[in-house]
Amino acid sequence: MSPLVVGGAGLACLVALIVVRLPIAYAMIAVGAGGVVVLDGWTVLARQLETLAYGQFATYELSVVPMFVAMGYLATEAGLSRRLFRAANAWFGRLRGGVAMAAIAACAGFGAVCGSSLATATTMGQVALPELRRLGYAGSLATGAVAAGGVLGILIPPSVVLVVYAVIVEADLVAMFKAALVPGLLALAFFLVTTAIYVRLFPQTGPAGAAVSAAELRAATLGVLPVLAIFGLVVGGLYAGFFTPTPAAAIGVALVAIYGLATGALGRARARAAVLRTAATTAMIYLILFGAELFSIFMARGGVPQAAASWMAETALSPMAVLVVLLLALVLLGCLMDSLSMILLAVPFFWPILIEINGGAYVPASEAAFGMTTDDLQIWFGILALIVVELGLITPPVGLNVFVIAALARDVPLIQTFKGVAPFVVAEILRVALLLAFPVLTLGLVRLLD
Repeated sequence: MSPLVVGGAGLACLVALIVVRLPIAYAMIAVGAGGVVVLDGWTVLARQLETLAYGQFATYELSVVPMFVAMGYLATEAGLSRRLFRAANAWFGRLRGGVAMAAIAACAGFGAVCGSSLATATTMGQVALPELRRLGYAGSLATGAVAAGGVLGILIPPSVVLVVYAVIVEADLVAMFKAALVPGLLALAFFLVTTAIYVRLFPQTGPAGAAVSAAELRAATLGVLPVLAIFGLVVGGLYAGFFTPTPAAAIGVALVAIYGLATGALGRARARAAVLRTAATTAMIYLILFGAELFSIFMARGGVPQAAASWMAETALSPMAVLVVLLLALVLLGCLMDSLSMILLAVPFFWPILIEINGGAYVPASEAAFGMTTDDLQIWFGILALIVVELGLITPPVGLNVFVIAALARDVPLIQTFKGVAPFVVAEILRVALLLAFPVLTLGLVRLLD
């Protein structure tokens, strides 16, 4: 049996294991180890395992992951989510559909500190859903807005998934953070406009809230300034080149912890809970990374990525059509697994295809199929990939954010939540089309700041 056939069979086995709900890390470890044994024997597998874990996790770049995870959990325990929602509600709540807009804006703010879509959806759902239901919002709009707002956590920097993508393709992480800002703000704007249009078409779904006094507005705004300061110092310091990602993340953790201690919200029990959740989440991420690396070794020995790249390069499809096909594949993968697993599984396959189609790793922009260098293509594709991964989190039948919110709002049927996110899915598709048509929206800030 040829290595390529073995690799194809291994890929089919992996998909089957994911479908039967085996955790993605274990599925990749089992298929990767088994595939290496079939192709090269137990001795080669033992030699790979001897140094694989240390060689992967001892890299300095990955040290940023537990830092950003800790920052998110400390922010949750310190009550930043409630302050964000209170401030956003003070500004938007008096508008028709304004509390739903406030929930989306608060999700964007919390995602900027947290960096995780599922954590953002879970935390903000606990804060915003009771208020939305109390004010008489339709169940579809209430749950749909929070589920859609949760996806903002994956793109607005800092983002754990963005860090992992940069490590996989060996991209400049700071450049990735710069490139993510404009698309992330576009998502926020598109979601707010979508909500405004939806409640205009269906006024009964989102009533206007009560206006707050000037004193309440001022107090709510002042209460959220620490969040803005933390985001400004961490991300602004990265953009300005004052520090690299790992020190930036460490500063963010320290600032959130100091804020929580100063306000009295972060006691010993809450700090301990944040540390334990950070350890558990980091261990899960590292286990998935280990499984993805072992599976990638098997696929490389089987020649599957190279064969896929050659096949796609020989098709009659244009480079842009190939890119669209790859993005659609990511949306479909979103029906089977979480965002981190999608990036780890798909990018090692898709990235060589794009390099091949673009003309090679060192092609100048004037001769490249996409009209950009490999470095620019890394950034552009990474942002597009993360956006369609976002889309997978709210796309039926297995949008993970939708199920998270459904677990918090058990009085709202699941089908109503999927109906509620449908307008936001349309907004996401429009955003992807806009970024495909105008790469400068992704690359412009990177070039400007460089």
